Amino acid sequence: MANFECIQNMVFLEPECSFSEMAKDVFCEKYKLQCSSSPLKTIKQIVDYTAQNPNTLGVLPVENTLDGTIRESLDCIITSKNPNLRILSEITLPIEYCLLSKTTEFYSITGVIATPRLISKCQDFINKEMPYNLNIIETPTMLEAAKDLSNHNLTYSAIGNKKIAETFRLNILKNNINDDINNKTKYILIGDIETTPTNKDRTTVAFRTNHTPGALLEILKIFLENDINLSYISSRPSKIEPEEYIFIVSFDGHLQGSNLLKVINEIRPKTSFFRYLGSYRVF
Repeated sequence: MANFECIQNMVFLEPECSFSEMAKDVFCEKYKLQCSSSPLKTIKQIVDYTAQNPNTLGVLPVENTLDGTIRESLDCIITSKNPNLRILSEITLPIEYCLLSKTTEFYSITGVIATPRLISKCQDFINKEMPYNLNIIETPTMLEAAKDLSNHNLTYSAIGNKKIAETFRLNILKNNINDDINNKTKYILIGDIETTPTNKDRTTVAFRTNHTPGALLEILKIFLENDINLSYISSRPSKIEPEEYIFIVSFDGHLQGSNLLKVINEIRPKTSFFRYLGSYRVF
């Protein structure tokens, strides 16, 4: 099992300059990590690569305020062949889009380059603050929109995030231009590392109950009797056995710093499958 001082690489969900990379940057800052990083194509690739490389950490999106739970992230951890793969930390990142340009003059803008998805997400701003005869050029990605600015004069802008602005040295003319200003995504840091209590911790476990009446209730009563606050509970079809369901439960506290180990030991015999997913700092 590694520690944070041994970390040499971090992997995140592509493309480069995505919000996943921004989350990676936040985790690096929180843990003072200076290491290489690389984007991977899928959530499963991130989990598998992290599970197989103890000196690597992975960054995964797990929940968005608009789209809900990203189930694949926890599902891949639950089914990982590395039993020591853990959630190490959690952050929530605002999903903010900006109007970017090579110029600093907002009122000189006559065109915008963006993906169709971002154009639809920023309709209020475009309709209310941009010119009526705005020239819109569609591109497949934020990266291509930023790159395409070099092919146009200073009256053109692009829609992207702050990472795009930083990478391509563009000016931010307007911040948070997306219609839903409360859009946020929760990200987790995963790795083969044992964490220590911080007093701002959460623990997550996954389990399958036995086929007996009231089996789930018996487990939930253990939390109640030990005065443990459940912050999240969900069920989903098991990827281990057909017609079986797995429950995922998160609760306050760290396994090392409270009576949670006693609670876990009470729960395990009442389940047909149990996996500890980690005790982790919530920033």
